[in-house]
Amino acid sequence: MSLNLSHGKNYDVQGYGLTREDLSPIGESREDTQFDIATLFDEDRRLFPLEFEIGSGKGTFLVQQATQMPEVNFLGVEYARAFWEYAADRVRRHGLNGVRMLHYDATVFVKWYVPDETFRQVHIYFPDPWPKARHHKRRTVREDVLRELCRVLEPNGCVRIVTDHEDYYQWMLEHVARVTDVFEKIPFERPISAGDGEVVGTNFERKYRREGRPFNAMILEKK
Repeated sequence: MSLNLSHGKNYDVQGYGLTREDLSPIGESREDTQFDIATLFDEDRRLFPLEFEIGSGKGTFLVQQATQMPEVNFLGVEYARAFWEYAADRVRRHGLNGVRMLHYDATVFVKWYVPDETFRQVHIYFPDPWPKARHHKRRTVREDVLRELCRVLEPNGCVRIVTDHEDYYQWMLEHVARVTDVFEKIPFERPISAGDGEVVGTNFERKYRREGRPFNAMILEKK
C-alpha cells in the first residue's frame, strides 16, 4: 500500500515526534537500558497516568481521545515513517501536550525500554494481519508479546484490541487462551471518543465500515 502522505509537504514533528535516535542505546538487559518515559512529557504532566497505542496510523484515535482526556498522557508508536510524521505533526497542530509519537518497532520498545507497571492501558486497533503464514511471526497479538504487555501494565490494567480480520481474530483467541494465567478476557467497551455507531473511530475503521467489514473486539484485563 502506498502511503503518499509526505508528498510535497514537510511535516513538523518537533517536540512531539521521536525516533530511535532519541532513545538511549539498548543495554545488555532492560535494567541496563537507561531511559525514563516520563521525561518525554513536560514536568507538570509527568505524574499523569500513561496509555500506550501500538500502530497509531494517522493518529486519529490519539487526537480524539487525548482531546477528551487531557488529564492522561498518551504514547503512540508507529512503524511506517510516513504515518508517524503525519500523526506527530497532527498532534502538534492540535497542541496536545499529553501526546508523543515514536517511530520504532513497538515490540522491541516494550521489551527493552518499558519498566514494569508503566501503562494504564494498551490500545491495539486494526493491527496489520500479516495474512501469509510465513509472516505470522510478525503479528503483534501473540503469546510472547501479550506476556510482555502484561508486565508493563499497572495492576488491573487492560489491553484493548479491535480487528476486522477474521483469521487474525481466531489467531488472537488461540494466543489469548495461552495467557489466561495473567489475563481475563472481558467484553469490549467503546472509548469515550468514539463517534455514534463506531467501535473506536480510527481511519481504518471508517474505511472498513464503508466496505461492510465486520469487526471483532476484546479487552484483556490484567489479573
